[in-house]
Amino acid sequence: MDRLAGQNAASAGRLHMAAEPFARHLLEVGDGHQVYVEESGNPEGRPVLVLHGGPGGGCSPFMRRFFDPAHYRAILFDQRGCGRSRPQASVHANTTQHLIADIEVIRQTLGLESVLLFGGSWGATLALAYAEAHPGRVTGLVLRGVFLGTQEELDWFYGGGAGRFFPDLWAQFCEPIPPSERGDMIAAYHKRLFGTDLGRQGRYAQPWLMWENALAGLQSAAVSHAPPDYARAFARLENHYFLNRCFLEEGQLLRDRHRIEHLPAVIVQGRYDMVCPPLSAWRLAEGWPGCDLRLIPASGHALSEPRISAELVKVMDAWRDEPVGLS
Repeated sequence: MDRLAGQNAASAGRLHMAAEPFARHLLEVGDGHQVYVEESGNPEGRPVLVLHGGPGGGCSPFMRRFFDPAHYRAILFDQRGCGRSRPQASVHANTTQHLIADIEVIRQTLGLESVLLFGGSWGATLALAYAEAHPGRVTGLVLRGVFLGTQEELDWFYGGGAGRFFPDLWAQFCEPIPPSERGDMIAAYHKRLFGTDLGRQGRYAQPWLMWENALAGLQSAAVSHAPPDYARAFARLENHYFLNRCFLEEGQLLRDRHRIEHLPAVIVQGRYDMVCPPLSAWRLAEGWPGCDLRLIPASGHALSEPRISAELVKVMDAWRDEPVGLS
């Protein structure tokens, strides 16, 4: 979703010029997986690690434009199974714990002592999980559209909560599934996304992806169709993670927040985010002295929402040289 949803909607004047990568890597991370990594901006600049959404969304050139290339060393990577990482759409040895280990491989391979984390939606989930596992390797967090990986959040989006606001789109999402199976849409789609028929997988991948994409933005246009390979990877990976409750214990990220409360953080949250409602961001920020929660008016979930994009650029420009003093 971060890769496809209305990227042209963001105001070009508020974003930095696109910087071409000065280095690209395909890292062997074990279990038969290769992870694509790229670096852009200033090779001697402050390292910021970008964590894309999904799971399965992959990174895009658009994501480089939030970082002043004269000051930041922006590191983007495609998580296991998606984007330019291989094998595509594979859920073998693909869990949150594997992704945390992959980030450590990236950090060590690039010779980084510590990194600033920048992630939205599932990327915010992974940023929190990594920071709580390795708090000494993180200088701060910039999060957008917070998702904590809880059953409550999954029930909201796949159990009909969001569908109350978008009954027409919810009906389209439910239509391919027999009525007898609609009580657990994640499990119902899982049966179809993980069969042996690749064509059938693709047919069910599109409505899975389109349901999320359609609700992503208030001011960014929804994409009505996605390239088949992208849709299949996105749907399979996201469904795999959600079927397994993101490979997190219920409430784990809030329970272990004390491990990162010494770190500075900014949360940029759309007031009308229908994918990841603001309650999760509120709960995460509440009682965290160094966390600055910014509820952005007239904005939804997508990275490309104009006010979301503008606020994230503002945050990163303020944090260019120091992790404090944000305004």
